[in-house]
Amino acid sequence: MVRRTNKTTAAAILLGAGLSGLALYNSARARRALFPHGSGRFIGVAGVRLHLLEQGSGTPLILLHGNGSSAEDFKTSGMLDKAASRYRVLAFDRPGFGRSTRPRGKWWTAAEQADLIHAAVAQLGTERYFILGHSWGASVALQLARRHPASVAGIVLASGYYYPPPRLGLALAALPALPVAGDVFCHTLLPLLVRLTWPLAMGKIFRPGIISAAFASSAKDIASRPSQLRSIAAESGLMLAAALAGGRFTRYDDLSLPVGIIAGAGDRLFDAKTEALRLQSEIPGCFVDIIPQAGHMVHHTAPLAVLAMVDRVAAAANMK
Repeated sequence: MVRRTNKTTAAAILLGAGLSGLALYNSARARRALFPHGSGRFIGVAGVRLHLLEQGSGTPLILLHGNGSSAEDFKTSGMLDKAASRYRVLAFDRPGFGRSTRPRGKWWTAAEQADLIHAAVAQLGTERYFILGHSWGASVALQLARRHPASVAGIVLASGYYYPPPRLGLALAALPALPVAGDVFCHTLLPLLVRLTWPLAMGKIFRPGIISAAFASSAKDIASRPSQLRSIAAESGLMLAAALAGGRFTRYDDLSLPVGIIAGAGDRLFDAKTEALRLQSEIPGCFVDIIPQAGHMVHHTAPLAVLAMVDRVAAAANMK
């Protein structure tokens, strides 16, 4: 009996040491992940240290990335440089992603993030602007349009998930956001699992389009940082909460500003084409472009089509 207890204790000590070592390794790797991406600037807003990339001049265009990504996404896709030739582009790392902080003790819903981004833009001296939001960033863009209509001139929504139904996948993805056990998982095993399954994840978000080698390379270590993994899980949890609250019955017919909707016809994360066409039916006069042979990362596959939609919305808003 004593011998068995000793073996169990030894095994527990070895397991604890192994997890501690893995946590230290992941922490060191997380710090190194941001070294090559030191450009941009920081702005303090409501206790959050927001990082953004700023480029170009003229009409202000806000870029908001999706869940699991960062402002760097718009750089590797070419959207930042292309848009900056015509607009003053402000690409934000949303709270908890890239180099931005995400204070705990608060539900960082799309509405909360919308108010935060609006306050940041106002602090930068910009009173009126329009927005390109990708994926989860599209949800934030919609909330910005609703909550700050006097400032938002128009929005472009790319690969948005507007009517989420409850799904088991969302529940599983949200588990790492649980306190204590989730934190341990995010700091130890989850970063390793993310790196091992990275090629599969890239195929899922890019196919049937071509996988961007630049994005796959630059985003891998950023996305597998423990802090960002927890933010990813938290936003999955928020999407699940919205779905359980009746996301399929959400309506957007209150929007009266210029709206552009763009989606990849072959999106493998969800049926983005159906989502886009349903949204179109609720917003009179909106613009829609369904890109063939494109997946969820439609701004990588067809950046010129996305930029054309931005131009179209800007023209409709009389800001171009």
